[in-house]
Amino acid sequence: MTARVTEPTWRPLARRLADRLTAEGDLRTPQWRAALLAVPRHEFVPRYYLQDTSTRPARWIAHEPHDPAGVARWLELVYSPTTLITEVVDDSERGVQVPVCSSTKPDLMIRMLEALQLSAGMRVLEIGTGTGYNAGLMAHRLGDRNVYSVDIDPALVTAARHRLAGLGYRPTLAAGDGADGLADHAPFDRIIATCALRAIPPAWIDQLRPGGLVLAHLEGPLGAGNLVALRRGERPVVQGKFLPWWGCFMRRRTTTGPTSGSHRPTPTTQQATTRPSTLDPAELDGGFRFLAQLHLPADTFRSIRLADDDHTPMTYLLAPDGSWVEVARHADACGHYTVREAGPTPLWTAVESAWTEWNHLGTPPWHDFGITATPNEHRIWHSDPAGPTWTLPTPTRRPAW
Repeated sequence: MTARVTEPTWRPLARRLADRLTAEGDLRTPQWRAALLAVPRHEFVPRYYLQDTSTRPARWIAHEPHDPAGVARWLELVYSPTTLITEVVDDSERGVQVPVCSSTKPDLMIRMLEALQLSAGMRVLEIGTGTGYNAGLMAHRLGDRNVYSVDIDPALVTAARHRLAGLGYRPTLAAGDGADGLADHAPFDRIIATCALRAIPPAWIDQLRPGGLVLAHLEGPLGAGNLVALRRGERPVVQGKFLPWWGCFMRRRTTTGPTSGSHRPTPTTQQATTRPSTLDPAELDGGFRFLAQLHLPADTFRSIRLADDDHTPMTYLLAPDGSWVEVARHADACGHYTVREAGPTPLWTAVESAWTEWNHLGTPPWHDFGITATPNEHRIWHSDPAGPTWTLPTPTRRPAW
């Protein structure tokens, strides 16, 4: 149960947050300032989880405010630009707890809402209801009848509906797979996704009105990506560029349990070959990873681990066909990095090719790239749709979307 908080307590905190977001350039319009001041975020975050890293594996500890000191700490977090974990589940396969729902940091949420370029009368579909707070902000701005939200977890939807109704907001909420959209209520002027995707679902393109905008976090096989704003034309095609500011979310779920990615393949037992490379594998830790993943098979797995023999740190890639490569993260005396690889797909050769291409393009940041998406294909392009293009590797299994 949410701790009882009076208006004289939370409203000054909401104003302080709005002033901070305005000063930092996140909040720019009076309409969204009014929504931020009117919708009490604390009503949507009755408890939050903090990770206890002193245990192995780490545990998520629930914090529910009861005493005055706890309530004060809770309100300070709620009315600050902080993401708060609100739900965790047990991942039995890995033996760990996994966050599955959060209240996104308000500065990112307001930036996204401003980027939607909303005006009165527009109909918005939200993918990922979560706590319901973002739906409340949109309902305040647009009115209940113009806001629709869907989440895979019926319990989250029920809780969000109850919280919203208690504040006088009644947008349309539904439980279901967000990839299907809400066809019964289409078309929509805007679609906003508060979850990470590997591809724009065809249903979203179909349900978006011509001239409409979809805003989502799109990422490739190696997990590199960002928010992208895509405009639909008269045909079922959406197109646009990645945004220049950062925003990321949890992967979209297709069950009420933890996010399920593609099944990890079994590494090939073929004889490995060894060769030197001048490419530092640490480059895959930064912005280069965005372009590198476009040269690799969909569902390629990446990790940093210790070598079995001498425990030196390695960058490891594993492809769906079992091909693998491990690259030493420390160079030898000649400045070379040892590459061990096996299987039919030359993974490190593909990464080296991408490195040459990335440097030829001038080492561009992600927001120099854009995407043209149809229900059947996603094309990434640099600078201009007519410029260099690559096919975005999309997963072979729907749960990894």
